Order: sequence, then C-alpha cells, then structure tokens
Amino acid sequence: MSTTTPRVASPSRVTSRTTGRLLAGAMLAAPLFVGVAATQVLARDGFDLTRHPLSLLSTGPGGWVQIANFVLTGLLVIGFAVGLRRMRRSGRAGTWGPILFGVLGVGLVAAGVFVADPGLGFPPGTPEVTEPTWHGTAHNIAALLATDPATIGCVVLARRFSRDGERRWAVASVAMAVAVLLVGWWPDPGSISIRLAVVVTLLLGYVSLVAAKLRREMAPR
Repeated sequence: MSTTTPRVASPSRVTSRTTGRLLAGAMLAAPLFVGVAATQVLARDGFDLTRHPLSLLSTGPGGWVQIANFVLTGLLVIGFAVGLRRMRRSGRAGTWGPILFGVLGVGLVAAGVFVADPGLGFPPGTPEVTEPTWHGTAHNIAALLATDPATIGCVVLARRFSRDGERRWAVASVAMAVAVLLVGWWPDPGSISIRLAVVVTLLLGYVSLVAAKLRREMAPR
C-alpha cells in the first residue's frame, strides 16, 4: 500500500502568486474608476462635470455606484502599495513609495465611506447644504490628503527607476508628478471640478501602468 504526500506550495510561491494578483488588480484601478465615473457623468440627470466634482455622484439615487467605485478603486490602489513593497523592498522606493501610494488608496476608500454633501444644484431638487455635515467634511479632507502624497510617490519611484537604469520610466514618473501639480494647482477656480477629475485619472493611470510593469517583471524569463 502506497501513500501519496500532498504537494504544498512553498511560502515564496504563495507570496509570489499573491503579489501577482495584487498587481493584476491594480492594473484595473484606472479603467475601473474612469469607466464607472464616465458612465455616471453621462447617465445621471443634471450632472455637469464643468460645475460638479465627481464626488457629487455619490449623492442622491444611484449614489451607491460611485461610493462603490471609490471604495473598490481605493482597495485596488492599496493592493498596489502592498505589491510595490514586495517588489521593491530596498531603498526609499521600498519604504516611502508604498506608504505614499497607500495614502492615495486609503483616501479613495475614505472618500467613498464618508459621502460628500449635495451642492451646486446636484442632485436636482436637493436643497443647498448651509452647514457641512461631519461626513461631508471628512470626505473633503480625505480627497485633499489623497493626491499630494501620491504625487510625491511618483518622484520617489522616479529616483528608483533612475538608479536602476530605467531612464524612460524615471522621466515618465517625473513628468507625471509635474503634470499633476500643474493641473491640480492651476489658478482657475472655475475649472476645479474638471481638474480634480484629471488629477485622479492621471495618478490612477500611473498606478495601473507601474503595476503592469512590475507584473511583467515577475514573468519567468
């Protein structure tokens, strides 16, 4: 009578598979967020991106869609931060990179959990909020704190790419940080809703692209 010993995956292989899945999820962060948000911008009556920030899509009937969009995208970005840590353990990129992008993920989750206050005539028929609610204030704080750290994170990764001889990725990372700063801090209050949407799109696009790069590095050669 023979016995068969079941095969047990080694911890390193399990960790590698988990890292690959985290990075694969992060690759979907930008397409998911932009796709869901764009669909709502077109479908929600009374919404005008030139006047209304995307956060207002979380309010009113159907607001749960954007709430879920914020939360799920944030979780994917947190997964990216974990995957980045596992792939780049040494140096500042292995420490500060995951922290800074992790803040972006946490900020997106918080932006979904703490729903923005209605305003600027959206949803239609909703009275204007005279005093911000606690959750509206928390939403605004989360949104403000999320993007700037991730912008610094682009610069941190640029230094690592440069050190590793990956010049194109280093230049692209610096260019991304500059673009986000220019768009986000452009002195035109009238375009703030569009500019905020562009900033989030740029940062999530960067996350998805870097996640794809790191996942390719895991492929057997």
